[in-house]
Amino acid sequence: MSQDLSQVTEDSARGSFFLFSGATLASVILAVSAILMGRLLGPELYGQYNLVIVIPSLLVLFTDLGMNAGVTKFVASLRAEGKDDRVSAIIKYSLIFRIGIGIIISIISLVFASYFALLINRPEFSFYIQLASLSVVFQVIFTNTNSAFVGLDRSEFSALNTTIRAVLITILQVTLVVFSFSVTGALIGYVGGFVVSSVFGSVLLFYKVLKPKNKVLQTVNENSRNILVLLVRYGMPVYVSVVLIGFFPLYEQLVLAFFSSDAVIGNFKAAYNFATLLAMLSTAFTTAFLPTFSKLESATPQIVSAFFNKANKYTCLIIVPIAVSAIIFSNPIVNLLYGSTYTSAALLLSLSCSVFLLAIIGSLTLVSVFNGLGKTRLTMNRSLIHFVLLLILAPLFAVFYDAVGVIVATVISTMTASIYAAVVAHKQLHLKFTFRYNLRIYLISIISAFPPLAMLLFTSLNFILVLFIGGTLYLLVYITLMPLLKIVNKAEIEMLLKITERLPLITFVAKLLFGYQQKMLRYIYGQS
Repeated sequence: MSQDLSQVTEDSARGSFFLFSGATLASVILAVSAILMGRLLGPELYGQYNLVIVIPSLLVLFTDLGMNAGVTKFVASLRAEGKDDRVSAIIKYSLIFRIGIGIIISIISLVFASYFALLINRPEFSFYIQLASLSVVFQVIFTNTNSAFVGLDRSEFSALNTTIRAVLITILQVTLVVFSFSVTGALIGYVGGFVVSSVFGSVLLFYKVLKPKNKVLQTVNENSRNILVLLVRYGMPVYVSVVLIGFFPLYEQLVLAFFSSDAVIGNFKAAYNFATLLAMLSTAFTTAFLPTFSKLESATPQIVSAFFNKANKYTCLIIVPIAVSAIIFSNPIVNLLYGSTYTSAALLLSLSCSVFLLAIIGSLTLVSVFNGLGKTRLTMNRSLIHFVLLLILAPLFAVFYDAVGVIVATVISTMTASIYAAVVAHKQLHLKFTFRYNLRIYLISIISAFPPLAMLLFTSLNFILVLFIGGTLYLLVYITLMPLLKIVNKAEIEMLLKITERLPLITFVAKLLFGYQQKMLRYIYGQS
């Protein structure tokens, strides 16, 4: 079984690596787009653009029905059982069903756009909302195909499709805004990115990854209803959770729409854009872990605990140092990306990133455990706790502390929900937490911050130099301390090197990084 666990770990690491790489590249590209939009439009128009896309983002939540998670889970588990005919059917019928819902939602949005404009307290934005709502159907196709790629262990295609979407949105938005289309141009770019990437993903999925079989066609009529019932039954608790989670950032902006100015919303969104990078990176891990935990559904609690602790360790290893770095460099980051006009964005960024430090108690991985093991009600309960607290605290804190109060409310609600999830996982699933390596990760993340902090406090370098030199110092100290404190071992480094061999663009960097750590292990501990 230890050999099977090692293979499961390697497969999960491979999926995580591709999703993380794709999410990182897409996040960087979208960050460039957000920066350019923020500079080209200015705080007020940029705030208007972000208020408008709240509506389609909210509406898209009602098309999911938990099917994205269901597709990933059942495709992974059925593939392991050799039932490829059901795999193809699940992907096809979930997509058809969700497209139908997406069309209905889009029509509703187009007809009642003036009423939706009242939700954001901007009745004059009805045309903008109609335009943005055209993206709903294509967002449905985009997310469904990416979920299928992950379940099929073809995470590289999910990463590719995500990157293509980011590139298209950036090119279209920047081009149209430069040519004086203002908010309208930004919205057209937003819709266009989803249109092209959804079509590309569908063609890639059905004509390259899936190979049509006669057997699938023969079982279409008798299996379609059963497949939808299976997905909906599993997915409804997940769907409630997805709706609530998707509602959190939208609700924050809705609260700010009533208590804050457009400029404050622009600052909030500028900070939120960068914090979203971290959220997207962490989502890459949790998405990759879902099919792996699905394969461990019948395993013992000891085996599940062993993989969970490995998964949580790898998540902390990447997310925690990035969060700490973002907190340290929040001021130069905002100055570089948005300029001096975004006066409160640095503080908001630091507060927003602090929530990722809860990773040590499984805040970013336990959802994959619950969903993979079929305990989707626990996921729903976690989200309900988060939702109720945020619903109460956000407007209450916003009255007195504006945007800062909204973010503090988010941190408190997230912390409470994460503690609940950890306690339930331990008591009901008999999951055992191992903090030995994770505490070391937090320790070296803090120690690595000392050199750049000293530079920030005792020098007056340009913010670009601060980011470059300080970031390099942080990375150098961090990767040096990892093998020094035995956070990574020889086998883990070799596994990562094997995975990166498939990606020529980063192989050189990976060899430098992991080669350096191998030498550290060899010289200090004699591991050859």
